[in-house]
Amino acid sequence: MQKEEVLKKLKGGVIVSCQALPSEPLYSSFIMGRMARAAKEGGAVGIRANTPQDIEEIKRIVNLPVIGLYKVDYADSEIYITPTMKEIDALAGVSPDIIAMDATDRSRPQGLTLEKFFPRVKEKYPDMLFMADCSCFEDAERAQKLGFDIAGTTMRGYTKATQGIQIPDYDMLHKITTELSIPVIAEGGIWEPEQLKRVFTENILAAVIGTAITRPREITRRFVSSVEKK
Repeated sequence: MQKEEVLKKLKGGVIVSCQALPSEPLYSSFIMGRMARAAKEGGAVGIRANTPQDIEEIKRIVNLPVIGLYKVDYADSEIYITPTMKEIDALAGVSPDIIAMDATDRSRPQGLTLEKFFPRVKEKYPDMLFMADCSCFEDAERAQKLGFDIAGTTMRGYTKATQGIQIPDYDMLHKITTELSIPVIAEGGIWEPEQLKRVFTENILAAVIGTAITRPREITRRFVSSVEKK
């Protein structure tokens, strides 16, 4: 799909994050494919997925735009969402509609900064759409300057500098959407329909919901923890 077509398909809708790590009960490309199908039947306009294997299966099952990422841990960096060119290449091989990567100011593996890394990526894959997973306004501003196609609030609350901040952070979302021109996807901390309605009062492209829909272990824990032990 062309850039305009992808953005048009996502506009005003809910993207469902279908991910499971090896330590989780639903870790399986087959299960993530079925999860994506359920999300589509529920009205999702797109899917966010981790690993080339899951993306390949999801694309086989549903014809929605897919935001692909590849979570890999490296000893010399805190960044784990699509941290190096190796992960970019692997994702490009399964053709997601958008590739997402950490766009914080933290160093990537081997001390590489986003300012040095992303231009290389864009040069290698000029026709790919890229989503910047941001933790603050400054991340989104940097992403816009570097030429990312979309900024997401994905990393808000998940970096050392933003740990403990309540999410969704509506103030940050408002600042990004009013002061920058890059399309914005609200992501992180959306558990309730009222929160979803609230983020859509800002000028966002779309919203991502993950844990509240596709991680039953965490959903169960949330309910169980709300019951006072007797």
